[in-house]
Amino acid sequence: MTTTSPVANPAMPGRVAPAPATILGQPNQLFVLFFTEMWERFSYYGMRALLVLFLVTEASKGGWGWSRAEATNLYGWYTGLVYLTPILGGYIADRLLGTRRSVLLGGFIIAAGHVALFMETVTSFYIGLGLVVIGTGLFKPNISAIVGQLYGKDNEGARDGGYTLFYMGVNAGAFFGISLCGYIGEKVSWNLGFGLAGVFMILGAIQFWLSQGLFGAIGDKVDAAAKVAREALDDTPQHVVADRLKAIFIFSFFTIFFWFAFEQAGGSMTIFAADYTDRTLVGTSGFVFKIVNTAMTLVPAAILSWLLFKLYRSTGGRYALANVSLAVAFAIIWGLCLWMLGREFAMEQSEVPATWFGVLNSFFIVVLAPMFSKLWEKHWNPSGPVKFGTGLVLLGLGFAVLSYGSAGIPQGAKTAQVSMMFLTLAYLFHTMGELCLSPVGLSYISKLAPARLLGLMFGVWFLNTAIANKIAGSTGAVIDQVSSQHSMSVFFLIFTVIPIAAGLVLMAMTPLMRKWMHGVH
Repeated sequence: MTTTSPVANPAMPGRVAPAPATILGQPNQLFVLFFTEMWERFSYYGMRALLVLFLVTEASKGGWGWSRAEATNLYGWYTGLVYLTPILGGYIADRLLGTRRSVLLGGFIIAAGHVALFMETVTSFYIGLGLVVIGTGLFKPNISAIVGQLYGKDNEGARDGGYTLFYMGVNAGAFFGISLCGYIGEKVSWNLGFGLAGVFMILGAIQFWLSQGLFGAIGDKVDAAAKVAREALDDTPQHVVADRLKAIFIFSFFTIFFWFAFEQAGGSMTIFAADYTDRTLVGTSGFVFKIVNTAMTLVPAAILSWLLFKLYRSTGGRYALANVSLAVAFAIIWGLCLWMLGREFAMEQSEVPATWFGVLNSFFIVVLAPMFSKLWEKHWNPSGPVKFGTGLVLLGLGFAVLSYGSAGIPQGAKTAQVSMMFLTLAYLFHTMGELCLSPVGLSYISKLAPARLLGLMFGVWFLNTAIANKIAGSTGAVIDQVSSQHSMSVFFLIFTVIPIAAGLVLMAMTPLMRKWMHGVH
């Protein structure tokens, strides 16, 4: 841990942004954002993991008894709107509130949404979904924009590593959200699973609110005079800005082909896990799973607790209440993890929850992210279009594994007993594809977008993600139709061919994209 002196903030002439202690070579503000995003993703993915299963579960077991098509269609609308509203949230931050106030307001609105979901009425359920959509619109693009605002000429080399660490925070939240909310929702109570997601969003919003002093002027509302001064500092020629915006739009467009397939994880792949996968483990296999699941749960918890300690050491007593809110959250995490693992070890037979497979993506992210960071840094660092294209191809290969694994399922079958290995391998390929595309894309936007449009450009990125999520829900809804008329294997083959074809097209566009990026690598 080192200490640096305060530096002038070029975005805010006359004001000074603090540059206090660093953690792992990154600004310590990054780790405030890391934990804030972690709890927001905990709430989002924890609730998302339950949504389709809750809707299709019969009323006698606490669900709503919807058909698969109805449930995946609602899932598509919900996740699509979650990623549609960030374009409005980015605009509001750029023009009115500033990125930091937008994140804070969005966090508390999301928390209110989860409280409504916990209340167990049809009306409150839809109100809760609506509040989460609105809050995410304010939260999601602007916290990513603040990460970019932490870097300038003095620490530009740390930007990609910072986004990789931030992305690990995203997936740490997803990991615990899916595993804990999914487990409690499936095994104990649906509304307790939904409610647990809200608890951590509240604690995350409080932690960010109490830590704002660390950011100085970063993320402040920009008044008209400061905006003119900031734009004057940016001497990038207009034709270069225009070309780089074209590159952002192309990258964002091709994410549609990635996320429409990847987001089958919350829809058709969850249905495949629940109804077509052999999840019962007995004897040695059951014991091995308990050991593996214990390690997968406690090791990330220990790593995150260590990062919390580093943040406490860095900020000292100046932000004691913020650190207390984080400590409370981690105490709850440790308590729930130990309770869940103890409960499972007490059972002679283990049935892997259908939601557990969604944990694999986040676990693989945490394991593989440092390796990919080292790969880009030391061994192979191609241009953005090649990285994106590689991610799309890897995603398609993951669905090729599922297509092969489901080849033996009879046409129109409603249940089957396919080995868990196929889903596991699919998530591994999907994760490698995600690491080639998502954190790389966030970093490119922060490098290519002019400062005055940063929030809006992150909104454009999430707008295309919204389109993809809506398409994901619509295509996932035809799982029964396609598997009845053709086969389950053909259904997954759709998601094999389209991403691979899109990836090859984007790779072929590399010369044009390099021209538009004007030296940004």
